[in-house]
Amino acid sequence: MRQIIDFFVRNKNFILFLSLFSFSLILIFSNSRFHNSFILNSTNSVTGKVFETNSSILSYLNLKNENILLSEENTLLKKNIYNSGLVTDSVKYEVFNSTIIKNSYSFYNNYLTINKGKQDSINEDMGVVSSKGVVGITDRVSKNYSRVISILNTKLNLNAKLKKSNHFGVLNWDGTSFLTVQLKDLPKQSPVSIGDTIITGGNSFIFPQGILIGEVSSFKLDDTQNYIEIEVDLFNDMTNLNNVYIIKNNHIEELKELDE
Repeated sequence: MRQIIDFFVRNKNFILFLSLFSFSLILIFSNSRFHNSFILNSTNSVTGKVFETNSSILSYLNLKNENILLSEENTLLKKNIYNSGLVTDSVKYEVFNSTIIKNSYSFYNNYLTINKGKQDSINEDMGVVSSKGVVGITDRVSKNYSRVISILNTKLNLNAKLKKSNHFGVLNWDGTSFLTVQLKDLPKQSPVSIGDTIITGGNSFIFPQGILIGEVSSFKLDDTQNYIEIEVDLFNDMTNLNNVYIIKNNHIEELKELDE
């Protein structure tokens, strides 16, 4: 108690000043519209910034959920598109969404890794696409992950055709540019023009017909003068991929048995 009294005695002048100053402020702000308005506006400004920051944080946190919902909607849409024209009680294709966790594009034989595996009903030989077109085919599958042989892989051959006709050939990458693949063995009577769209041909068990691949940037007759070779500019930027869709043909085993 003695220490408290000594403190007030030693600091009596400062305490008196602080008391008078505080009382003056109370009088000023209680009788001045200008100062009341200033305090109110300042408070509103600070509060507004707080709510704005809070809203931005919540929006960022909800972005992942929104992306998941969008991906699920796109998955359902693609499933409906791939199965259009088929009997509804005998669905041929299932579609699963996934995310790329590893991607190579600077080698002759490139691969991707996605975060879906056997426990997600993923198997080998399933087509993988993005919103812009063909990405590749699954070739190895573990419990939680799958490896995808990229369209930028010199070992991968795909059945592809001109969108405007039924002329088809073999799509393969020559290992030169990650922007362009090559379509070969197209009959020389095929009506080809610069800018024509190249799509999946449908003569395989993996991809449905009509999935986008790219557009014709140039073409010429091959050495035999019987077939056309086409340079195809990919719609996909294979260096910048994130979300993909995996296509499962529910009848693939039966079709393989018939083909043996």
